[in-house]
Amino acid sequence: MTNNDIVQKLWNLCDVLRDDGINYSDYVTELVLLLFLKMVHENKDFGTLHKHPLPEGCRWTDLNSKSGINLLNEYKAILLALSTGKRTVADLTDPSKTIELQVHEDPLISAIYADAQTRLREPRHLEQIIKRFDEIEDWFSDEKDGLGDLYEGLLEKNANETKSGAGQYFTPRALINSMVRCIRPQPGEVIQDPAAGTAGFLIAAHEYIKEQTDDLFDLTDKQAEFQKKQAYVGVELVPGTRRLALMNCLLHGMEGGNEGAVLLGNALGQVGANLPRADIILANPPFGTAKGGEASITRDDLTFETSNKQLAFLQHIYRNLKPGGRAAVVLPDNVLFEAGKGTDIRRDLMNKCNLHTILRLPTGIFYAQGVKTNVLFFTKGSAADPLQEAGCTQNVWVYDLRTNMPSFGKRTPFTEKHLAPFEACYFTGSEPCHSGEGRNPLNISNRTEGDWSFDSQNAETDTALTDDDRLNHSRWRCFSRDWIASNKGDSLDISWLKDKDSVDASNLPEPSVLATEAKDELEQALAELEGLLAVLGESSGSAGGSPAKGAEDAE
Repeated sequence: MTNNDIVQKLWNLCDVLRDDGINYSDYVTELVLLLFLKMVHENKDFGTLHKHPLPEGCRWTDLNSKSGINLLNEYKAILLALSTGKRTVADLTDPSKTIELQVHEDPLISAIYADAQTRLREPRHLEQIIKRFDEIEDWFSDEKDGLGDLYEGLLEKNANETKSGAGQYFTPRALINSMVRCIRPQPGEVIQDPAAGTAGFLIAAHEYIKEQTDDLFDLTDKQAEFQKKQAYVGVELVPGTRRLALMNCLLHGMEGGNEGAVLLGNALGQVGANLPRADIILANPPFGTAKGGEASITRDDLTFETSNKQLAFLQHIYRNLKPGGRAAVVLPDNVLFEAGKGTDIRRDLMNKCNLHTILRLPTGIFYAQGVKTNVLFFTKGSAADPLQEAGCTQNVWVYDLRTNMPSFGKRTPFTEKHLAPFEACYFTGSEPCHSGEGRNPLNISNRTEGDWSFDSQNAETDTALTDDDRLNHSRWRCFSRDWIASNKGDSLDISWLKDKDSVDASNLPEPSVLATEAKDELEQALAELEGLLAVLGESSGSAGGSPAKGAEDAE
């Protein structure tokens, strides 16, 4: 049985949850509280699970042997015990009293099950789900990561099916993988995501490093231990989402510190201010502004005060990179053109970092309809000197994957094949250059303009076009820092491709000609209306004359 088959079987259990009155957005949270117990039971030696065993009395076999109200009460007691590390039991010497027993002292398990509660009310529904879990015989497919991939598949299924909550801004797996390949994380680097969600970026970086190191076997024991416990740091504001992230990381062999690889808190508050500097930052910050009831921006170490969360996150990211560190961050269009503080922040970014690449993403790849986004790739310092602190951006390369692209969605999924031409351009003429131990950034000085991978007009081979005209049809262009300042006023909303469905204003006649044509059309329409009225008048007269005449006849 493949992972996809198991994911579908698990998702089908949402019918049971719905029958118990559980909200659509809570399906995955409810399922994974049980699923993690089952995964530990299926293979306690998988990855790092053997280092974090569940205590006696809190295991799968303590559930699937019970039924009825005893089952539901036992499940609630297990969740509380895993959360607090303690369990209240009857005092055998005096049944009227209870005593509190320490069942485990694992801070990671406590973090995973922090404040965990089931919303199930009917014991029969819990029993039904447990039996369905036990009916699945092969939890491991031929895919390399087994339980980890299975868990990822369930999270993605939830994002695809639910149009709100975590699914609203779920980062497509194809985009995550492409960003990671472009950044090229290396063993020994600290990788951070200040808006971790379910830890998709951190896990993709970990999988990339595993592929490059024969599943970490090419590393020394000390290096492998660093990758599992210190390499990845995330921050997530929502407790339920952080729970999913911690489970996800642990199932992929990423323990993190005492409380896991993903911290609970606000990256735009004190938690973010205390984060150590990183070699790599990968992120898709939440969209919107800081409003009442939401996480506020309380950082006093950011240079430019703003209520725009993406602009605040962008400041955190480029400030929190080590010299020579590199980042790839998903940001909406408004960050590229917002005036005032937005302009100041973009200037500061291009001054302190080498903003070398912008990928304009197509619409429809996020579940928030109509959101237009981009990926900014930059390194701290200049291409020549990671310690350079000013004037670091010289050229910005832009790939337009938005104009004249299909509207992506369920019927037209956004896949890695759509990103392959961009990656080819990103790496063409580039070479790895080592600027320090473990670092492997790119030397992009030999990049060349031009890409017609999605060009329906065959501009690349049109001999009638000049080189400049041909580049006007290319998706891959280079713009100097001076040009951006003088022609765009430091806006990074740079586009040049013409929408095939739009009207080309440069080919329109003079305004006086357009006005004369409009006048003629209106006069012609007026004449046609007058003719129609005349016909209607004649028709009315032949049918009995005027209304007054008709009234007289009636009398």
